Amino acid sequence: MAPKVKFQKEEIIEAALKVARKKGINAVTAREVALELGVSTRPIFTYYESMDQLRHDVYELAKEHYKVYVQRGLEGSIPFLGVWRQYLRFAKEEPELYRLLFLTKLEGVDGGAMETLKMSQDLVRDSIMRIYHMDAHTADCYFRNIWLVAFSFATLIVTDSCPNTEEEILDIGAEISLSLCKAYKEIPGLAEGKYDKDALFTELVSR
Repeated sequence: MAPKVKFQKEEIIEAALKVARKKGINAVTAREVALELGVSTRPIFTYYESMDQLRHDVYELAKEHYKVYVQRGLEGSIPFLGVWRQYLRFAKEEPELYRLLFLTKLEGVDGGAMETLKMSQDLVRDSIMRIYHMDAHTADCYFRNIWLVAFSFATLIVTDSCPNTEEEILDIGAEISLSLCKAYKEIPGLAEGKYDKDALFTELVSR
């Protein structure tokens, strides 16, 4: 009789992640994961009472993969620009993991796009403060707005709907970055929402 094959929990999660990367998180079923491992479904239920529990662990592992991209961006000479580039690269190279982290709400999982924004924000805050000479609150506002633009482009990329080249996307990002930086530097109270919006727009459109 052939020896019984034993799997560690981590191996099952890695197999489930492979399924999710290829077919999406909804394809993470006992049958699909077992096929990836080349065994019956029995080892899976040694560790998990339900597939929702396994999907939760896949979600957490997907976040670790995303953090690798963010870390690469932080190693650049302009860290927050590097994170912008790597965020878009993650969407292009790992579309199903992007869908999982940013476009899917799993049962029993706290998180989603705004959690990942917060995580990214925490990682890049110091570099924005240092390079753009902003306080922490203004740096967070700046990155939030930049990230929302990146989120829009990344979503277009994973849904195969983006009409722009990578160079065009970066150019648009540079325009928005420059505009935001100038606005936060020149409009007192903007980051705190304490400014006269109507007066500023009246002045701008009259030029």
